[in-house]
Amino acid sequence: MISNIYTDKQIAVLNATIKKDWFITLLHGAKRSGKTKINNDLFLFELRRVRKIADKEGIKEPMYILAGVSSSTIQKNILQELYNMYAIEPKFDKHNNFILFGVKVVQAYTGNIGGVGAIRGMTAHGAYINEASLARQEVFAEIVSRCSGTGARIVGDTNPDNPEHWLKKEYIDNPSDKIQSFHFELDDNTFLSDDYRENIKASTPSGMFWDRDIRGLWVSADGVVYQDFDASKHYIQSKYLPSLSTFYCGVDWGYEHWGSIVVIGETDDGTAYLIEEHAKQFEEIDYWVDIAKGIQQRYGLRVPFWCDSARPEHVVRFQRERINAMNADKARLSGVESVAKLFKTDKLFICRDKVTKFPNEIYQYVWDKKKGEPIKEYDDVLDALRYAIYNQHKPKAKLKSFRGGL
Repeated sequence: MISNIYTDKQIAVLNATIKKDWFITLLHGAKRSGKTKINNDLFLFELRRVRKIADKEGIKEPMYILAGVSSSTIQKNILQELYNMYAIEPKFDKHNNFILFGVKVVQAYTGNIGGVGAIRGMTAHGAYINEASLARQEVFAEIVSRCSGTGARIVGDTNPDNPEHWLKKEYIDNPSDKIQSFHFELDDNTFLSDDYRENIKASTPSGMFWDRDIRGLWVSADGVVYQDFDASKHYIQSKYLPSLSTFYCGVDWGYEHWGSIVVIGETDDGTAYLIEEHAKQFEEIDYWVDIAKGIQQRYGLRVPFWCDSARPEHVVRFQRERINAMNADKARLSGVESVAKLFKTDKLFICRDKVTKFPNEIYQYVWDKKKGEPIKEYDDVLDALRYAIYNQHKPKAKLKSFRGGL
């Protein structure tokens, strides 16, 4: 039975794509709600349909666009899943393209304007655009314009973003006979166990993250960033610290604005404690080297320092001083969410007697409604905290190595 393979929402998408004539179908909504799974299958269906059209028109090698933010996201979200589900393992040419079901699939990367180079001038018989809201608008428009082959159709999926986002305003909010969209919530994915869904809900931060990740809504961020921080729960005194087994640091360089180094200690079960805060204005790099060396003396020479990459000369100086310094991934929303999740699940605590600037920042660190990101104020210690937490626990991809440089 089809209900053993697809959820009710996925079946509704299938019915709409099979029974209707359309040009663009967009699936949008919560993470883990089943959008990419059904679109991956639609991608395969579309390739077979394109091959049939090409046979009727005598086209030896029709072309189709497979688009994503980068080669790694295409592999992770699409190609690896197709391999896991159907043992489909493409054979790539020197341009990272491949032939599947007799259709030449040309990859395009939507994260920057240079990503359209591979598709300029081509006539495509369709496109699959993964993570569409992360695409540059001009790249998305170029992909649409390239889909001029007979019967060309475009499928795409995306998580929600700011309600003023061009994808929502120009496409999702403007359905027509040729443009359709489907909204997904976490609970639409009934193949996830009830326990799993409840665990996801319990660990999702309040506010914007909840509305987007659980309900799949395009909402603006509003108010304080770390809404789940509770001083009555998340402040402790250092004399009550449990036994800590792992230590790591975050570094936010500064001079006129405050520089900051924070030290995080973790228990074996992954509960994190901010155990040292060092924040100063108008200090040169020698000062921060001394602070870092003191931290090494207390917690070990190999303690990692996740550093703001905006001052590469400072990172190099740390490394020259045999400090284990690394450039931090500064992804703001992902980093903020990683910290917010720990507050939500009571897995991050602050030693109140060891911090002076954190208490002034935590309630003044607020969202920029227009940009959907935190305002760059009251964030010196909080940036250092974000660099430490996010990078120490950033998932490491464990993907099959396809040939072709992906």
